Amino acid sequence: MEKRVVLKEKKAGLTISDVILVGVLLATGAVLKFFVGSMFNAGMKPNFIIAMYCLAILIIKPRLSEAIIIGIIAGAICQVFPGTPYINLISEPLGAFVMAVLISLPLKFKTYSLLKPVLGTFLSTLASGLTYLGVLYIAFYAGADVEAIPFSMFSIMILLTAIVNAVIVQILYIPVKLALGRGKDD
Repeated sequence: MEKRVVLKEKKAGLTISDVILVGVLLATGAVLKFFVGSMFNAGMKPNFIIAMYCLAILIIKPRLSEAIIIGIIAGAICQVFPGTPYINLISEPLGAFVMAVLISLPLKFKTYSLLKPVLGTFLSTLASGLTYLGVLYIAFYAGADVEAIPFSMFSIMILLTAIVNAVIVQILYIPVKLALGRGKDD
């Protein structure tokens, strides 16, 4: 009897269904950012687009370069909303990069597989938010006499957004993956 070997083909790039999924999820994040974000008036609003690109990256498992492109597109979508222009074009690709790296780690223990969505999204949101805050600070506040209150308010908003995004993605990951027929591959 011959031993059978199953080879997993490496995909050449994103499929059209992957691109559509990314578009739908980013649009969903934009709608959430617009409506939920309008309830906040602290100068910085939660960014649910991050949750949606994290969910997309978890489901489609793009190559690193494709994940960065997803982040650039997410940053471009963020430009539609009022706020600080162009900073999201730096922070979102970094957040997408972090998510792609975290899901590609070859850790094979059950707890990591179960917590990958929540941990990856939390850390990606922190990376994106802290990058945003760092660039904002460098661009607008460097050398100025700035009180710690705005920084602490922004930091709290980033932490709360990271928690909310992590919970959203953890809740949605399995149902969306199963609804799309992606099955169990972790």
